[in-house]
Amino acid sequence: MAKKSILDKKSLEFLENYLNNASPTGYEWTGQKLWMDYLKPYVDEFITDTYGTAVGVINPKAKYKVVIEGHADEISWYVNYITDNGLIYVIRNGGSDHQIAPSKIVNIHTKNGIVKGVFGWPAIHTRDKSKEEAPKPENITIDVGAKNKEEVEKMGVHVGCVITYPDTFHILNNDKFVCRALDNRIGGFMIAQVARLLHENKKKLPFGLYITNSVQEEIGLRGAEMIAERIKPDVAIVTDVTHDTTTPMIDKKKEGHLELGLGPVVAYAPAVQQKLRDLITETAEAKKIPFQRSACSRATGTDTDAFAYSGMGVASALISLPLRYMHTTVEMVHRDDVENVIKLIYESLLNIKENDTFSYFGK
Repeated sequence: MAKKSILDKKSLEFLENYLNNASPTGYEWTGQKLWMDYLKPYVDEFITDTYGTAVGVINPKAKYKVVIEGHADEISWYVNYITDNGLIYVIRNGGSDHQIAPSKIVNIHTKNGIVKGVFGWPAIHTRDKSKEEAPKPENITIDVGAKNKEEVEKMGVHVGCVITYPDTFHILNNDKFVCRALDNRIGGFMIAQVARLLHENKKKLPFGLYITNSVQEEIGLRGAEMIAERIKPDVAIVTDVTHDTTTPMIDKKKEGHLELGLGPVVAYAPAVQQKLRDLITETAEAKKIPFQRSACSRATGTDTDAFAYSGMGVASALISLPLRYMHTTVEMVHRDDVENVIKLIYESLLNIKENDTFSYFGK
C-alpha cells in the first residue's frame, strides 16, 4: 500500500496559485497576502513589517522563540532606459540571468496593470557567425510593439517599472514541479505545510514558533535582517533551494554532488550552529528521512547568514531543497524532496526543547 502524501489537493492548489502570482523583490505583498490567507487556520496571529515580511505565530506569548523561514521574493528586471524608437533597456532586480532572456515574453507591471512585451534578439540570418555576440544586460531589449518612446509612456511604462516572466506552474513526469520562482516560494510553501501538520496532528510546542516568509532575499538577505531584529529568536531553521549538480556544465569538484530525489540537503558552514545541525541530522536518521550534505565555505548565501549573525548570535541551520536550472523560468524540484523537507523541519521542531541553548560548553 502506497504511503499517503502530505501534499493534499488543497495544498497543491495553493502552491500553484502562489507560484503563478508574481512577487518580485520589493513588490512581494500580493504573494504575502495569498500565503497569509492559506496559513491563517494554522496560526494564532500574524506579524508584518514595513517592507512586507510576513510571520505566522504559534504560541506568541512564549519567551523561547523558534523561527522556520523561507523567502518570498523572485528575481526580476527594472525598466532602465526607453529609446526614441520605443525599445526598453533593463537592469537587474536580483540575480536575473541575461542569457535566458532573448525570446522570452515579459510582464511589465504598471499602475494601470500589466503591459506585455518580449525580449527581442537579432535573427540568426542577420548575425555575424564569425563573432557572435552573447546576450548581456547591455544588449538585450524589450519590445512592447510601440513605434516610439511616447507610445511606450502612454502605455504607463516608465523607468522603474518592474518586469517579471509570466511562466506558470506545471508537473513533469508526475513528480517534478517546474516553475519560475520556485526559488524560493517553494520555501514559503514548505514552512506553511509544517504549520498545517502541527495543527492537524494537534502538536503542542513548548515554545513560540514564528513561521517567517521574508522579503528581499535576492538582493542581499535584507528582509531576514530586518525581521531577525524584530523577532529576536533563539533558534532559526531556514529553508531555501540549492543546486542539483547532475546536469551538464556543472563541476562537482566545485559544487559537490547533489541530486534531485535523494532528499533534503543539510548545510555545513560557519553560520550553521553545529549542535542544531546535529539535532537535524539525528532526527533524519531516527525518522528514516533521506538527506544529503553540502559544504558552503564562508557563507551559505541564504537567509541563514542573516539570522545567525543577528543580535548576539542565533543558533541557525539550513535545510535546502535540490533544484535544477536556478534563476531560469524552468526551475525544477522533485516532489519527494519537497515532502521530505517538510517532514524534516516538522520532526526537528518536535525535538527542540524549551530553553535549549545548543551551547558547545554545556548548560
